[in-house]
Amino acid sequence: MADPGNNPKDEEERIPAMQSLLENPFLLLFIGVAMPTVFYIIWGIMEIVTVPITP
Repeated sequence: MADPGNNPKDEEERIPAMQSLLENPFLLLFIGVAMPTVFYIIWGIMEIVTVPITP
């Protein structure tokens, strides 16, 4: 008798990690808001650093 924990059908029914990530709408919403925010903050810091200091 085969081991029930070693069923090949269980391996076929697993959802790939990337698919489960892309099917989560709240995670996509968070990434869509967080990524531009982080980029704009980094861009703003770079702009502030490049402003010349005048006496």
